[in-house]
Amino acid sequence: MHKKYLIWLLPIAVAAFFLFDGPQLLSLDNIREHRQALADFTDRHYLLMLIACGIGYSLSTALSLPGGTVLSLLLGLLFGRWMGTLLIVISATLGATALFWLARYLLADWAEQRLRSNTLAKKLLDGFQVDAFSYLLFLRLVPAFPFWLVNLAPAFTPVSLRIYVMTTFIGIIPGSFVFANLGQSLGSIQRLDQLLSTQTLLAFSLLGVLSLLPVWLKYRTND
Repeated sequence: MHKKYLIWLLPIAVAAFFLFDGPQLLSLDNIREHRQALADFTDRHYLLMLIACGIGYSLSTALSLPGGTVLSLLLGLLFGRWMGTLLIVISATLGATALFWLARYLLADWAEQRLRSNTLAKKLLDGFQVDAFSYLLFLRLVPAFPFWLVNLAPAFTPVSLRIYVMTTFIGIIPGSFVFANLGQSLGSIQRLDQLLSTQTLLAFSLLGVLSLLPVWLKYRTND
């Protein structure tokens, strides 16, 4: 497909999501209300739901649509903590990789200019000059930046696709497991901002610090 058609498809797909009330469909209240019906349907059509949810999650990630947290909870509810985690990790990695490719090869000039004008995004871009693997792994492990921004920013740096895919796959495993596990108790969750406890955030931060150890050792060696 020609590049210009792909560029037009992106805003059309995002517009369609909002036009057909996507944010309401992926709201916590709506998922909680229909969780039993969704679980029953999954029991009857397991493979169909597995494929549909995987594709939906990948598209949601690639288009940076809202509702990723609720989708992660839903996958944990429907498929359990282990299969839910695996499906989240694979789908999110595929979606993030698609976004990386689209940004690097279709939207590079426009998007890089926009990101460079954003202070938060500029800090992200500058950080990749030190150690791309460790830095990107740190960003994946520590939920300090929006997921969509961490997906997008590396496309405008020298980081290779291989490093991007590896760090994405590895780095989102802990968070995916946490949300898939929480999804099994979806009925008792009232608000999304209460999902991550202080202990969980601390654990993610410690994992992030460990990912930066190679950078520190390289600095000490060259000092």
